[in-house]
Amino acid sequence: MTRFTKVLVANRGEIAVRVIRGAKKLGYKTVAVYSEADRESLHVAEADEAVCIGPAPAKESYLVIENIIAAAKSSGAQAVHPGYGFLSEREAFAKAVQDAGLIFIGPDPHSIEAMGNKSASKIRMLKAKVPCVPGYQGDDQADETLVKESKKIGMPVMVKAAAGGGGRGMRLVHDENDLLASIQSARSEATNAFGDGQLLIEKAVMDARHVEIQVFGDRHGNVVFLGERDCSVQRRNQKVIEEAPSPAVDEALRKKMGEAAVAAAKAVDYVGAGTVEFMLARDKQFYFLEMNTRLQVEHPVTELVYGVDLVEWQLRVAQGEKLPLTQDEILKRRHGWAIEVRLCAEDAHANYMPQTGSVLRWRAPHGAGVRVDTYLRNNAVISPFYDSMQAKIMAWGEDRETARLRLLKALEDTTLLGVINNRDYLHALVSHEAFASGDFSTGFIGKYFPAEQVAAQKPTPKQITLAAVALYLDDAHRLAVANSLTPDFIGWHSSHECPAEFKLKWKDKEYDLDVLVHDGHRFSTTIEGQAVTVEVTRSDPAEFSYLADGVQGKARIAHDGDTVWIQAEGANWRYTDITLAAAQAAAAGSDGRILANSDGKIIAVHVKPGDVVEKGKTLVALEAMKMEFQLQTPVAGTVEAVSVTAGQQVKNRQLLVQIKPAG
Repeated sequence: MTRFTKVLVANRGEIAVRVIRGAKKLGYKTVAVYSEADRESLHVAEADEAVCIGPAPAKESYLVIENIIAAAKSSGAQAVHPGYGFLSEREAFAKAVQDAGLIFIGPDPHSIEAMGNKSASKIRMLKAKVPCVPGYQGDDQADETLVKESKKIGMPVMVKAAAGGGGRGMRLVHDENDLLASIQSARSEATNAFGDGQLLIEKAVMDARHVEIQVFGDRHGNVVFLGERDCSVQRRNQKVIEEAPSPAVDEALRKKMGEAAVAAAKAVDYVGAGTVEFMLARDKQFYFLEMNTRLQVEHPVTELVYGVDLVEWQLRVAQGEKLPLTQDEILKRRHGWAIEVRLCAEDAHANYMPQTGSVLRWRAPHGAGVRVDTYLRNNAVISPFYDSMQAKIMAWGEDRETARLRLLKALEDTTLLGVINNRDYLHALVSHEAFASGDFSTGFIGKYFPAEQVAAQKPTPKQITLAAVALYLDDAHRLAVANSLTPDFIGWHSSHECPAEFKLKWKDKEYDLDVLVHDGHRFSTTIEGQAVTVEVTRSDPAEFSYLADGVQGKARIAHDGDTVWIQAEGANWRYTDITLAAAQAAAAGSDGRILANSDGKIIAVHVKPGDVVEKGKTLVALEAMKMEFQLQTPVAGTVEAVSVTAGQQVKNRQLLVQIKPAG
């Protein structure tokens, strides 16, 4: 095989940064590709060279094969690393790279094709004697056939998109009466997401764990496994927490599952890094789910536990080298435990709505055993065009509890202000006693963190008071700078003390505060009947230290117009300062103005001017960060104007439909 010296990374975000840094460490020159939206992104700055491959939407840039091939040719790159997502599991992309005389750092096209369709891969795995979930994966895709086969298998069943991934096109069905609607819904979603409506039916293995095996093959006939990862903590069939090893797997089961995964890889002549995913039942029986023919998001926990660099292995194997270690050598290297969480720009309090905006303040955690993979930096822009995951925060320890405690501390030390994110939600998951025990299944989030419980969380009186303190200090610091005053003058007044009035808004709830300020550093107020006193001991524009209830705390802050972001008391909150704002309408949409709930793309418009609509009718479907949202009207009335069309890109809070409310 021809040796290469320059690698093009056909991806973006944290995985592009990870691969670029890994390749540079080994002495390779690197080339980044970027969309117009990513021109200032970190992966572009990290690479030796960079090539623009198109407009912001992925289908016009990161998913355009010919643009990436052209970028490799023009930059002189001899090899292409696909990362994960985008084109990484497209057989056509791997083939196009090879046909262009370049090296694809991944499996051969026929291996990707063999595992790309869940139905076809399951048939292949059954022939290879890999345990599979009982089900139907036939060619007859008529609705009545799928309903009949589902009943034959027995409830509950899982309806799955054959070409799918990421939880799209999947429906768990408990009642036979729901089968037809679930099949039709899954087929529609699969067709829209993957361009392929083929479905398969599988017996639903309830209260099971999701355990995957990392495999690796070379061109010398060697295939090995590097232990397992437990990815059971999922939401909407998407992974939230991953760890290695699994709390449910012992040495005997690890060997058995590893050998099954190797058999699966050998059945498709696999080369490079791959992952064989299984469902692990309570009785320790395991069943093949699918094979991901690429590097996984969660690969770092394997690296931490086995002391290897999987990107380095990918590069070496792509050069035609043998695997660096034998199976026995790998098994002997396993040491300790590692847990990873995915930091995402989403609002857990609002049904995990994707969020966009500029990063006002980013600080990654540090410490023993802590690793962070990210592309974030101050002033980075989180756009609506790509996945909501922004960083992976990991911790390693000699044992699981040490890793868990280190991860909790790492999350507490993580600062991401300017965009709503799931940091606090992740901390709650990792803190939960069921997760700490290691005894949980894929139903963990649904059981312990139901959406209504998460949505009901709100800031405490102390946290609200700290936001008012942050606003006061911000005004004081700016006044001092503008008038060349020393900090000693903050809080000085020539008359008697009187309350400072603040009106803060958190989501739809407003808080009126009368804060008595003593000497500019002692703040007292009452919120919802609770008296709160905060004494500021040190402050600067980015953070302040305070004493409350006898405990010293620290608040990190950021301001953006009338918005204040504050991280304190173990939580992140965003407030709007409406002290001087004009009165607002009673509720969003009550005036008939239907606004976009996020930056995104309109994928369907269901009304036209003149239509009479009832309260709750879906008017527009909007897609943001790979999620689809049905925007409904909170009022009945007549459609006066429709301002958007299908396929149009919109901004958050852009007017979409105007309704004249009835009555």
